[in-house]
Amino acid sequence: MKILHIVKTAIGAGWVYQQVRVLCSLGLEVVVALPSDSAGVAPEYKKAGAQVVPLPLDFPSKQPWRIPLLLRSCRNLVARVRPDIIHTHHVGTMLMLRAAMGKSCRIPRVFQVPGPLHLEHNFFARLDTTSAGPDDYWIACCRWTEEKYRSLGVGPERVSLSYPGTDLDTFRATARQKVRRELSISKETPLVGMVCYMYAPKRFLGQSEGLKGHEDFIAALQIARRKRPEIRGVIIGGAWNGAGNYEKYLRELGRRACNDSLTFLGTRSDVPALYPDLDLAVIASHSENVGGAVEPLLSGVPVVATNVGGLPDLVHDGVSGRLVPPHNPEALAQAILWSLENPAETRRLAIEGQKLARRLFNVNTTAREVATIYAKLRDGARSVRTSYEPSN
Repeated sequence: MKILHIVKTAIGAGWVYQQVRVLCSLGLEVVVALPSDSAGVAPEYKKAGAQVVPLPLDFPSKQPWRIPLLLRSCRNLVARVRPDIIHTHHVGTMLMLRAAMGKSCRIPRVFQVPGPLHLEHNFFARLDTTSAGPDDYWIACCRWTEEKYRSLGVGPERVSLSYPGTDLDTFRATARQKVRRELSISKETPLVGMVCYMYAPKRFLGQSEGLKGHEDFIAALQIARRKRPEIRGVIIGGAWNGAGNYEKYLRELGRRACNDSLTFLGTRSDVPALYPDLDLAVIASHSENVGGAVEPLLSGVPVVATNVGGLPDLVHDGVSGRLVPPHNPEALAQAILWSLENPAETRRLAIEGQKLARRLFNVNTTAREVATIYAKLRDGARSVRTSYEPSN
């Protein structure tokens, strides 16, 4: 069975690589369309056994005049590869594929939904469902997304649930004191961290703050330090997709609110080695799949997260972590203080969270779930294969 994966980036989306790696090991023939065949994780796809085609197919929102060329390139790619299944992983690539091939495309197309953001806005949610044809299917990456599609009228036979898996061996619970040495702080100093890229506010979606809630984390740290001034904070992750000015704003905001008690470490390639140094990981997102909660819990680090999207799938309040309302720095601060002041209970929550994360996010399991979905779609397709002639 041949699968065409269309991915908008070669730099991020590591979960796609992990999935493709296992799919190749299962004997599937995988072709991956990426913006580059040499940058980022592109070489890793090749090592895993996938064929990489350098072709950017994300929606060109800043260069709309390129749309006709990209649509033609997409059709030509499908004609050349002749896949049994086409699998997209981002909203932009999903929309471009559907526009290029039309609703009557008889090749089953799977959109694995990376996050619920577009579904939280009626226009984009409806654009998703109305652009779909009879052979379009969805893989929800959290229960919120699965339930949202059903509320939009998508039948349960067309929506599956499979979490974005990862390599469990990447994460260890042994602290190396790497962050603490960089910050020149002792093992006894409470260290609270936020690990994620900085996404600038999307004004067209009505956002006034960044998607990941950095502003809330900074405000919560300021509040918590009024009671526990010894707390240190760290933000790991830099600007994403040209958000340099937003990063400068956050650094200045952090300096004014927390002085030297908050350190920005920027983008790092050694994140798995840094997690175990944290006493607590904070996920302050306003919209999220399961996102940043997986890696800290796999590393044995306790988590405080906002009650949005898929985070409650993994962070069960009082069972595997602490949940608080989004956009609420005061509640976030209280959860941080509670976690630091109740170390035994916090450790118990982290252990339970680690067990749950290892069960739900093992890529060897989740990729097999996806392979099973492929087989069902191929066997139930109206035609095994449709020929497409390249466009001139």
